[in-house]
Amino acid sequence: MVTREEIKVKLKRNVIKNRFIHSINVMELAAELASVYGVDQEKAAIAGLLHDCAKNIELDRMLMLCDEFDIVVDDVERLQPKLLHGRVGAVLASKEYGIYDETILNAIRYHTLGRENMTMMEKIVFVSDYIEPNREFEGIEEVRELAFIDIDKTMIISLNNIIVHIIAKGALVHPVAIMARNDMIKKRM
Repeated sequence: MVTREEIKVKLKRNVIKNRFIHSINVMELAAELASVYGVDQEKAAIAGLLHDCAKNIELDRMLMLCDEFDIVVDDVERLQPKLLHGRVGAVLASKEYGIYDETILNAIRYHTLGRENMTMMEKIVFVSDYIEPNREFEGIEEVRELAFIDIDKTMIISLNNIIVHIIAKGALVHPVAIMARNDMIKKRM
């Protein structure tokens, strides 16, 4: 498997500076959370590092890559192609960065919308992306603290906040995010 350092060098060339800094922050936080929840820290770090490797791709190109990689695009994603960066990123992580571990690839794939029955690795990368140190919003400190105590409750709060934010912007809410949220709540009942 390629090393984290090799990935960093290549990623730094392929994303804008702020995205690289964000990716480093998510990598470090994912490794920390992995140690708390008994998940492979190196895999979590790599997933965190590469989670946004497709984020800076132009939207037209994103749709072309979906065709090329046989990624089925639904109506919401076609209208909001930014949502595709997780699924496209998982393919790029494999093709361009030499990552073949499905645990890592799924954490990249599902970090944007979540999904039902998320693995601990997927939750860790999702939450790390949401609460990394450069993010600022009301209540984030409480969410950051909670992440180290109850990842599932943190997921529910994160998904609630994301869905409310999307609604406030007047954008489309992807049904997968709602299903992920509802799945997390059902499991706590």
